[in-house]
Amino acid sequence: MSTQAVIAACGRSAVCRAKKGALARSHPIDWSAQVLRGVLNRIPQLSPEEVADVVVGCAMPVRGLNLNAARLITLRAGLPDSVCAQTINRFCASGLQSIATCANAISAGQEEVMIAGGVEDMSHTFKTADPADQNPWLAAHNEGAYMSMGLTAENVAKKYGITRLEMEELALRSHQKAAAAQDAGFLNRSVISVTVPGEEGGEVCVSMDEGIRRNTTLERLAALEPCFRADGVVTAATSSQTSDGAAFAVLMSQEKAAASGIQPVARMCSFATAGCDPRYMGLGPIYAVPKALKRAGLSLEALDVIELNEAFAAQALACIRDLGLPLDKVNPWGGAMALGHPMGATGIFLTAKALDYLQVTGGRYALVTMCIGGGMGAAAVFERL
Repeated sequence: MSTQAVIAACGRSAVCRAKKGALARSHPIDWSAQVLRGVLNRIPQLSPEEVADVVVGCAMPVRGLNLNAARLITLRAGLPDSVCAQTINRFCASGLQSIATCANAISAGQEEVMIAGGVEDMSHTFKTADPADQNPWLAAHNEGAYMSMGLTAENVAKKYGITRLEMEELALRSHQKAAAAQDAGFLNRSVISVTVPGEEGGEVCVSMDEGIRRNTTLERLAALEPCFRADGVVTAATSSQTSDGAAFAVLMSQEKAAASGIQPVARMCSFATAGCDPRYMGLGPIYAVPKALKRAGLSLEALDVIELNEAFAAQALACIRDLGLPLDKVNPWGGAMALGHPMGATGIFLTAKALDYLQVTGGRYALVTMCIGGGMGAAAVFERL
């Protein structure tokens, strides 16, 4: 017997710059646990004992996020030992996958209350792959298997004839939109403040996204050197920022929400993934979005907001063109080139941002989509309740 799964609450940390940001000074389990506890505090009608499982997405579950980070975060947040946890990995879509995993389990009647999460500590885990770790056969026979994400962006730019100026114009708009949204207080609607060690001792409260460059200009962007190929067109400014962050969403059955007196904020109408050539991994949304829209029974015209992860300006522009996405609906509060891309957390970060946008504007439907390292795409449609 199936039931409807709904999102009862969601929240996120501020997205901080990797290595240089505030979260880099603290263990990721600590600040992730603070975010998890903060999201649960938003629905005091729910007792932590009622949570069956916590599913946390993480693209690089190593170092401080190894040994089943989901379980460690759950314990650090003070949830009862009875609450189970699992860590999953669909690279850049890990957070979105965690929402889908929870929604599917609840809809199937397996569980009544679950928490979806995502976390990434790029300050300490993100590095260039060691050739010694590569599978020899794949390295010899599949050019895209271990290709750097930056080179795939160069491939997409060449394939679609996207110029450096076009990419820099998109990056500039991303920063401008993010700055305006931050000034209006929109970006902070879902932020859970966390406390971390200060640079000079003591503690500081982290509650503001760090990546926005308010004074950037096209002239400054044009002065940057390509960073993936000497004769390339992709720069650091037209790539997503490496970031630290965590985000969580509480899901439950519609019946449980009603019985607990909880007003749900949204439901996941559909979810889809699709594979593509790893050499052009940024094109993944082109194949995933139509599947998600078809499963939701909706057209592009029905969408009120589209959160398209800006892994790179090149792939974002290619997806916008190929899918025919209306520019006024894409990332109205800025994208990953301005706000960052904490990979495992990005799916829930974008979902929270999209749902906040629907709340502010009175819209109904949101699309969240991203490309995935290794040649995939993911997309989900949400309805505000």
